[in-house]
Amino acid sequence: MAFIDPVQVEQLFTKLTTDKSSLGKIYKARKGQYYQKNVHHNLVDEMLKEGWEDYTSPLKTKTKLRKEKGHDTKFEDDIWCQLYELGYRCLNTDNTFRLPYGKGENEKKQIDVIAINEDSILLVECKSAQKVIRAPSYKTEFEGLENRLLGFKKTLEQMFGKDKKIKYIFATRNIKLNSTSTDIERLLSTNSFHYNDNTYDYINSVIKSYKESAHYQFSAMLFKGQSINKNKIEVPAIQGIMGGKKYYMFSIEPHTLLKIGFILHRTSANESEMPTYQRLLIPSRLSGIRKFIDKGGYFPNSVILNFSKNKNKLQFEASSKEKSSISRNGTLKIPNTYAIAYIIDGQHRVYGYAGSTYKDTNTIPVVAFEGLESTDQLEMFMNINQNQKAVSATLRITLEEDLYWGSEIAASRIKALRSSVIQRLANNQGTLFKKISIGEDRAPLSANPFSKALTKTTLLPKANGNKYNEDLLKYSMYNAYNNDHNTEMSQTRDKLVRFLVLCYDYVENYFPEIFGDEHQGFILSNRGTFAYISLISSLNEFETDKGNLRTSTSSKDRFEIISEYLQAALEGLQNLPKEEEEELKSKLGSGADVAWFRKFQLLVHEKYRDYHPSDLIDWQERQDKDLQDKARNLSTEIERLLKNTILSQLKTLYNDDWELEIAPIKRECEKRASEEEERRYREKLDKKEIKWTEQFFITDYKNIIEKHWSKSPKDFLPGFKTFETTFSINIGEGFNSKNDKTKWLTIFNSHRNSLAHEGTKEKGLNIKEVDFLDKIHQELTSRINQNTPNNKKLALTE
Repeated sequence: MAFIDPVQVEQLFTKLTTDKSSLGKIYKARKGQYYQKNVHHNLVDEMLKEGWEDYTSPLKTKTKLRKEKGHDTKFEDDIWCQLYELGYRCLNTDNTFRLPYGKGENEKKQIDVIAINEDSILLVECKSAQKVIRAPSYKTEFEGLENRLLGFKKTLEQMFGKDKKIKYIFATRNIKLNSTSTDIERLLSTNSFHYNDNTYDYINSVIKSYKESAHYQFSAMLFKGQSINKNKIEVPAIQGIMGGKKYYMFSIEPHTLLKIGFILHRTSANESEMPTYQRLLIPSRLSGIRKFIDKGGYFPNSVILNFSKNKNKLQFEASSKEKSSISRNGTLKIPNTYAIAYIIDGQHRVYGYAGSTYKDTNTIPVVAFEGLESTDQLEMFMNINQNQKAVSATLRITLEEDLYWGSEIAASRIKALRSSVIQRLANNQGTLFKKISIGEDRAPLSANPFSKALTKTTLLPKANGNKYNEDLLKYSMYNAYNNDHNTEMSQTRDKLVRFLVLCYDYVENYFPEIFGDEHQGFILSNRGTFAYISLISSLNEFETDKGNLRTSTSSKDRFEIISEYLQAALEGLQNLPKEEEEELKSKLGSGADVAWFRKFQLLVHEKYRDYHPSDLIDWQERQDKDLQDKARNLSTEIERLLKNTILSQLKTLYNDDWELEIAPIKRECEKRASEEEERRYREKLDKKEIKWTEQFFITDYKNIIEKHWSKSPKDFLPGFKTFETTFSINIGEGFNSKNDKTKWLTIFNSHRNSLAHEGTKEKGLNIKEVDFLDKIHQELTSRINQNTPNNKKLALTE
């Protein structure tokens, strides 16, 4: 007996279409941001009053108008288009599809999007908000959902038969509906699915990466643990033991593995599966693999799987066992279930078959484990990939929480804590929500500057192995003396996240014009991220040294104490002269974030003169042009003294053979001279012969001095001093070995290299380092003049 009148069924079918042309037109209309109309010219004025706009040149008899869709309509359209892109080719034509769940006239419910393919029917209800809001109560709606779904099922089975799976999807946009809320529990208890912002973004990423194969991952996500069909999967297999874990080796058709497989992409949409670890596929690589397969290519290496713990477990029926081996061969029976097989390694190979003509006729080798914990899968993934394609920096940062949270090593636990803080900032429904790239979730900001800032600053403790830096612990928000590491890490994470959110909210609320985005703002950018968090930490140190902050200080109190300094920096940025703003924003490369940080510090210092941290003082000295000019002059003079003295003494020691004594160094210098001449030629500079004696490095001088350390002329020469006597300079770090006595050359070389990078503002020397050069210059001048006859002193010091 029919559940509803057949006439109603026919009416419902008129609200659906499978026509490719109609679907294409609907997709094009729904994909856009605007409604569009062509109207006669005499109707334009009236339409403009209703919110339409004229956006292009008029036609002969009509005008093209458009009107922006409301957020609710746009969300419904986005979901419809996403399902179309996933390959669904039976969808509703408009928003008037009312599905009966009972026989009464009032027992019908509008379905925003309905999508049908050969396996499933999706019923989607969409809820959206213009801006992010806290979810209202859905108690009434969800409490009656189970009964409605029973009625929907009867209607849909009457329309499409009983072979298709039915899934109700509650889709939300900009609505904060906590995954642990009572409403979500009610929804999930009906075997329905919550499709939130993270899910929508993730599926868009999957569509982009997997193209026409995306529906496999999508179906596995929706129907995880549900039976695919009644067909049994049985394959010949070998059972063995490796690393104390049972595994199976077998071959399987790609189309079967695609249906039962699931990839644990590191994305917020898969947070219930944490820890997750996989990267999204590279579309170009996937296309290349598919072409390779279609030309008869194959991959002899195995795909690595883990079969999840499931009520329908694997069954292995052994047929025999060799006496010489602990392995057994037999038949492996695999539940024909969605998402039962996690693909640890080989996702490109598996998905390369998705669009191939060989997906049903080839088999691929598999090594499969059963019941591995997620952390074991993660470690296996990292071990496999560390010698293959590098795991991206963002994914690596994200994975550190799961890899090291329970570590026995303090340094590893702090690494995990840092990772956890960044992920909470990204997922916190506040200023930074969806602003930070996490795992495979792309966002305007990279995780790297957050990680770099939290690594370099003292908001979290510094640890080497199991030893903390005791001097810096007072600045940290982490109590290193709490032996309950798990509790302390969780508490510190929550406290630090709250503190940083308060600092970021403060900018967005009171200085929105400099908050900006990744292209314009001082704060919401990768350069600004490092600078702002570094400033926050510096202010935290400043107030801790004054005795106003301690480890136990609450996030709110900590923010209130440093907020006046943040205000000074932000007001300074807000009032920067245009040329200074442009200069700061033009800084690029690895030193840009530090340059921004120093500018932030200076703005605070201008208002609060007692805020003058040692790192800022050091930086200011390195920017002092007069100091750097003095340093360069000293460096040039020291190098001239070295060259003249060393060459003079070599000639005295070895006469005409002096060049042969340093032949290896001479060859290197000649090579450098030749390369310099070539460079000048290619850059169309004046042609100039470069002498090899102009190409010494400081390390060459050091090698010559040490090799000929105590050599004296064969014939006694009054007043001659050895290299040891001339170049042994005590810098106060021990003075026993040859290394001690020439260590000044190594330090001088380092300072000289810093001076050579004039374009890098963080380089240059501070006062202490310039004083070092001054001391070396005085020592060398004094010694060389003492060792030199009066008539040659002037030549050596000019």
